Amino acid sequence: MLERFILPIALLASPALPTAALADPASVHDVRVAKSGGAYTFNVTILHSDTGWDDYADAWRIKDMEGNVLGMRQLAHPHVNEQPFTRSLSGVKIPDGIKSVVIEARDTVTGWSPQVKTVNLP
Repeated sequence: MLERFILPIALLASPALPTAALADPASVHDVRVAKSGGAYTFNVTILHSDTGWDDYADAWRIKDMEGNVLGMRQLAHPHVNEQPFTRSLSGVKIPDGIKSVVIEARDTVTGWSPQVKTVNLP
């Protein structure tokens, strides 16, 4: 009877498993947007279980509803002990007529997260 449990446990402990299967995607936790003149400032809070240089949230971007990238913030290092964390991007030009945008987060293991946040512009 014990034999039927050995293989599943061994598979779970195996270092051969791809880390992407075990990793969680970065997610956009909160977005604050302010307009000044003809440009916007985005304060984006990201949540991700950063473990160090091998798995951390490394960027977030702003896209219009058609998928065009309007701005992107690169994140230069892991935030292991700072979760969630907020970073800003200023001077973002948004074409006239756009009323809402999508914010996406990326991490070094799973790439761009399918979990996005749509925000209305002020």
